[in-house]
This record gives sequence, C-alpha cells and structure tokens, in this order.
Amino acid sequence: MDIKINRDILLSPLSNVSGIIEKKHTLPILSNLLIEGENGIIKFIATDLEMQISLAIKTEVKERFETTISARKLFDITRSLPEGSQLDFKIEESKVLVKAAKSRFNLQTLPAKDYPVMKKNEEENTSFSLSQKIFKERLKEVDFSMAQQDIRYYLNGLLFEVDGKKINIVGTDGHRLSFTSSSLKSPVEKIQTIIPRKTILELIKLLDETDNQVEITISKNQATFEFNEINLITKVIDGKFPDYNRVIPVGHENIFEIDRQELLASMLRASILSNEKFRGITMQVAENNLKLISSNSDQEKAEEEIEIKYSGTPIDIGFNVTYLIDVLTNIQFEKLHFAFNDSSSSCLVTIPNNEDYKYVVMPMRI
Repeated sequence: MDIKINRDILLSPLSNVSGIIEKKHTLPILSNLLIEGENGIIKFIATDLEMQISLAIKTEVKERFETTISARKLFDITRSLPEGSQLDFKIEESKVLVKAAKSRFNLQTLPAKDYPVMKKNEEENTSFSLSQKIFKERLKEVDFSMAQQDIRYYLNGLLFEVDGKKINIVGTDGHRLSFTSSSLKSPVEKIQTIIPRKTILELIKLLDETDNQVEITISKNQATFEFNEINLITKVIDGKFPDYNRVIPVGHENIFEIDRQELLASMLRASILSNEKFRGITMQVAENNLKLISSNSDQEKAEEEIEIKYSGTPIDIGFNVTYLIDVLTNIQFEKLHFAFNDSSSSCLVTIPNNEDYKYVVMPMRI
C-alpha cells in the first residue's frame, strides 16, 4: 500500500507526538508510533503507558491500514529531508519503505495489534474548557513549584481543583507553593485531581498562545485534553494533595510593592556569590530600603540595595534565592507585593489587586 505525504505537513505532528517517547524502554513497541489511516485521515499515536498523545492529519489515503514505526527514526528522517519534499510510504507486512527524491529508507515495524492504546474513560466525568493562551499561562505560573521525583509522589504534579466557576491549579515541593486560579464560563461540579509532572510539561510545549479552546475532561483515574487536532490522555496521580489553604498565610501586615524586573536583576546579581549548595540569600527589609546579601564559603560577599516604600517592622530573613528567582521569572506582571509576618515565617508574593495568584516560600536559616 502506498501513501504520499508532504514533509512539511508531516513534521509538526511527528514532533508533537514523539516528545513523550522515552529513549529506552523495556517494551520495544513503546519506542514506536502507532500509525492508523482511513477515509482521508492519518492518525499518529504515541504512549509511555502513563500518557498518550494522538494527532490526526488529512491526507489522500482511502484504504484502512495500521502499523508501528520507530518514532525517533521516522522523525529524524523527516526532519533531515529538504523543505517541501514528498515522502512516499510503501507499507508491507513487517517493513515500511520510505522514499523521498533519491533517498530510500527501509524501516522495521512491529504489529499494530500489540500496541497498548489508552482508551478515554467514558464513565462519570467533569468537562470544561479554557482558552489555550490562558491555560498555558496558568500552568507556567505554577509548574516550577512541582516536586521532581519526590518520594511523596503526590507532589510530583499539579493539583487541579474545579469548583463552581473556578479552576484552581496548585503546585508545591514542600519548600514553596504556587496557587493560580481562572474563571470558567459555566459552573462545574467540585472535583480534585493531580496531573503528573510529565503531562504538565508536555501540555506547556503543545498548547498555542491563542484564544482557541482546550477541552478538559477529568474522571476518577484519568484526564483528557483536546485541542488543535491533538488528543492527550493521561493517568492521574492517586494520592492526597496537601491542604494548600493551610499553607497560604493570611494577615501578613509587613508589605511592600516592588518592580519585578528590578528585583529580578538584583537577585540574579546577588546570587552569583551565593553558596552553590545552599543558594542562600538574606533579605533585610527596613524603612524604605531593601537590602539583598549573599556570601559563600570563599568569604566572598555580594550586596544589592533597592529603594522601596516601607514603614513596617524591620525584618531580616533568609531564603533559597532560586525559589525567588523562579517566581520573578515566571510571573509576567510589572509589580509584585511581598508580605511578611516576622523573620521565621513564610513570605507571601502576590500581584497587586489580583486574588488569583499566590506564591508562598518558606524561609531558610543562613
């Protein structure tokens, strides 16, 4: 059976679905893409058993076929061909011959019937939609707070909490916590689920910065995201996420407003001489003045001063500078509020006149 596809049409779908495939697998078929075609549509499916991405493109194909090919090899071949190339696929029993101009590639296949396809859970579920741009922004506002390979497995992802006309998204690694919220068009029943880290990072890569909608469906053990001809199905993390409301402080009265870019530049400079292992920085908040101090085991020291409007209690408090740089880098607002209680309590970072974002970071002893 012969199929012809333009290289430029094929490249983007291959790139989008191949991203989740790991280089080494105990199951060889998981290194492959499942490719199905009929009625003018070719569908590409990739899975790692925890998450699955499928994407459909329109072609001239009429007859039904299915096969599996190495995702990495097919992507590399397609990417290496000149723009505008025409690829001719000849599908045989256990091989696929790919021809383009004077290039020939003979690829091994594995039986499509052995491919572990994840099915969308059609049982009780909750569905809602958001614009891709807003959803991507919200994920980027909190994804840096997720844990990485923590033994508390429920921290290795983001909490999605849908309640009425709001979706709250929360990430924490135990040292800091990010909370963001977005309005929904219509009310939805309350549901909580934890979406795994790998899925979140893949979504951030795949989502467009447009007003086109992403349809989100959450069920007991699964979540589905549908947008741009892409269908992403993921297992969810089975665990109890911490009660984030107990972590977000209320009533911190020592507050100052600061320009995000100015503070970020000062933090980056001060961090150069911070201890490489502990990454500590001291914030000294005094009347109309903020001082950043860092030092290291070589007796080197950096100091930065910023003028601020502040008339509260003087505070001398230490933080992991990386946790502060993360929030300053990922929140795209000009001004931020920093709120403190005392030198041993958490710091709350918020956006002026905006209740939809909160970042809490625990202090460290320096």
